[in-house]
Amino acid sequence: MNETANPQQLPLVLPHEEALGADDYLVTDTNQAAYKLVTSWPEWPSPIVMVNGPAGSGKSHLVSAWSEISGANICQAKELTPQLLPELVEAGPVAIEDLHEGFDERNMFHLFNAVRQQNSFMLLTSRKPAAALNIQVPDLSSRFRATTPVEIHEPDDMLLKMVMTKLFADRQVAVDSTLIDYLVLRIERSLYAARNVVELLDRQALASGTKITRVMASRLLENLNE
Repeated sequence: MNETANPQQLPLVLPHEEALGADDYLVTDTNQAAYKLVTSWPEWPSPIVMVNGPAGSGKSHLVSAWSEISGANICQAKELTPQLLPELVEAGPVAIEDLHEGFDERNMFHLFNAVRQQNSFMLLTSRKPAAALNIQVPDLSSRFRATTPVEIHEPDDMLLKMVMTKLFADRQVAVDSTLIDYLVLRIERSLYAARNVVELLDRQALASGTKITRVMASRLLENLNE
């Protein structure tokens, strides 16, 4: 028996860049309020806006889009330190991501004050609303209550289709719209799931040297659901 017959091609994962600008943000009813508010900068109702939404709902893309517009520095909430505060605020607007992962309340309190003193702006993101963050410092809690909150909801079918089409296009992979319709009806309803399925299908197609088909998609989904 020839063990070298029909070897599976190893996937060559080519670098691709996901488009994360303001013009690349896909808007439907589920995220329209957040998109309109964030991109209306600097005409915000308050200097600090907080965007809440589930995992993979597009919060980081919105931050990237706002940074493109405003020139804001971006920092993870858990990485906020006293040493970073002057650098973040002096450069102008600030975006702090993923408050639900935890943060030092004293550092955050100083950041709120610094943004106010500089007459600047700040964009916050979290999977949880401010009231669910269990903030212990009373003055910081009052600062959060003064922010303008806006929510991104779970993606609808239209957004999932638009996102999957964009993700395949970012990878320069052509797929039939009926395949995307098929996937949207069967994947978990999250942008994280959409991104994961696109990546896995792309890798499988590269490994097999074939196009992405419904049969391939069906087998992948069966494996993911096991």
